[in-house]
Amino acid sequence: MTTEIISTEAGNARITWHRAKKARLVLAVSHGAGGGIEARDLKALAQVLPAHGVTVALVEQPWRVAGKKVAPAPKTLDVGWRGVWPALTKPGLPVISGGRSAGARVACRTATELGAHAVLALSFPLHPPGRPEKSRAGELLGSGVPTLVVQGDNDPFGKPEEFPDGSYELVEVPHGDHGFAVPKQADITQEQAVAIVTDAVTQWTGSLG
Repeated sequence: MTTEIISTEAGNARITWHRAKKARLVLAVSHGAGGGIEARDLKALAQVLPAHGVTVALVEQPWRVAGKKVAPAPKTLDVGWRGVWPALTKPGLPVISGGRSAGARVACRTATELGAHAVLALSFPLHPPGRPEKSRAGELLGSGVPTLVVQGDNDPFGKPEEFPDGSYELVEVPHGDHGFAVPKQADITQEQAVAIVTDAVTQWTGSLG
């Protein structure tokens, strides 16, 4: 594991690299608006995927590196993501643009512009909780590249059945909330829920070639 500070127009971002010995892809994933790269799904992907030929780059947006509590406007997040992209492509491998929640929106919005190989959208916030009329489906449908959505079936930001038809793939995490946490009384454990995420992403990245 190595870390790298990248200067962007939005401030300094940070990349934490988890490198595969024989990498064929880079999966770059950023956090949401209320958390960091310590999220359970991001940590698990960084642990699992390098053994499958995928280098994982966990990206912290400048606002997190600066110690701020609240994420800036979406366009500022896009500026930060664009700023780290050259460092992500430096290994010379195809880069999957990914993120959870707000980070997933950034990945979708910028994928075509940046030349992303594919998009991984973890807990895509289809709408604000309780506000289904405020749909962000256009961002997801406009990614323009192969896209995988992994969504908890109890996510207040959008349950799997609320998602529109499209060319993306969607994997459901039973009982999972926006952070893929499952209740103690659920018929799957927390470890099994996280394994659904990592298994789905491992299989999908394997299919991308």
